[in-house]
Amino acid sequence: MVSCRLTEAFNDFTSTPIRITYVIPTLDQSGAERQLCLLATHLPKPDFDVSVIALNRGGYYADELRANGIHVDVLQKRFRFDPLTFVRLRRLLRRNQPNVVQSFLFSANAYVRLPGVSLPSAKIVVSERCVDSWKSGWQLSVDRWLSSRMHAMTANSLSVAEFYRSEVGIPDATISIIPNGMPRAPGDHQFTDNLRTELGLPADAKLVGFVGRLASQKCLNDLVWSFQLLHQAVENVYLVFVGDGPERDGLAELLQSFGCRGKAFFLGHRENAAELTAQLNVFCLPSSFEGMSNSLMEAMAAGVPAVVSDIPANLELVEHGHTGLVFSQGSGPEMTKSLKLMLDDVDLATKLGSAARAFIEQHHSVEQMVQKHVDLYRRLTYC
Repeated sequence: MVSCRLTEAFNDFTSTPIRITYVIPTLDQSGAERQLCLLATHLPKPDFDVSVIALNRGGYYADELRANGIHVDVLQKRFRFDPLTFVRLRRLLRRNQPNVVQSFLFSANAYVRLPGVSLPSAKIVVSERCVDSWKSGWQLSVDRWLSSRMHAMTANSLSVAEFYRSEVGIPDATISIIPNGMPRAPGDHQFTDNLRTELGLPADAKLVGFVGRLASQKCLNDLVWSFQLLHQAVENVYLVFVGDGPERDGLAELLQSFGCRGKAFFLGHRENAAELTAQLNVFCLPSSFEGMSNSLMEAMAAGVPAVVSDIPANLELVEHGHTGLVFSQGSGPEMTKSLKLMLDDVDLATKLGSAARAFIEQHHSVEQMVQKHVDLYRRLTYC
């Protein structure tokens, strides 16, 4: 331990940066990609030399990374297991000579741990972002097979860490819990209140919204069921979906069958999602499982009151009656009651939104997320 501290103290005074290569399937505008970009662009440049490899394709964050002077390679992976991608990734890692290779999401986590891909001298860090109950048996078998071929795993929530302990057998000593970081939201005056105008709604329209991928685990059918009750009890209320996904058509059909399709809006994928989120009256997340929802954190950071299901990942962010309202996952009546309370009691909604904003600023800043990674990298590299 003393030797490790002396080594770290010595290296703090040297000018040789720690070389990091991040590997991820894509650089689309999504949660894991956003956290990678925040981490890569906020690491102290004198101390770290960063590069990024996208296995499948670039995307929104590739431009942001390059604008910050970070080299990005895209491998154009074609198949589930692409031998050419294996060869290209191996070649790039030998070119980059990283001290640390950190991967995000299943395919990247698998590729970097395959024998012969990463340099023997590199420390491998695997990042898990969700309670991956969707994984099939073969995927969990791959995770177990490769579990010994890494030096650390980061989990963005306690529930993600517990999933990988219990389902894959990752030992506690290998796991570092590093929650997502959220940039400080601009003041309310910096957002243009144009969403209601865009939708052709009156200025006093009440907006209940969801932001994210329209996928089955988000349980948005429950939100639609709840809304068809809500709009009968609350005047001038509308439902807004920001994002896209396989459930979109089914949700639209369900709204039509309930006779409230005209009160719901599907905005699709939007690069200004944060600006739209800030204009909601209430944010709702009825998911059956999450890791740590960036969309929920973004709403909380903007001071938008949240109504969420009582899954463990949500409970790490929302304390019922303090930073939001919580309902039993799958309970439409409870969800409706919570949404109605938020819309009816403006003082309560404002109080909960303000507490949520303070919670994110105090416990989930980008600076805290980056510093925890810096501590991990130095521990792996110097000790």
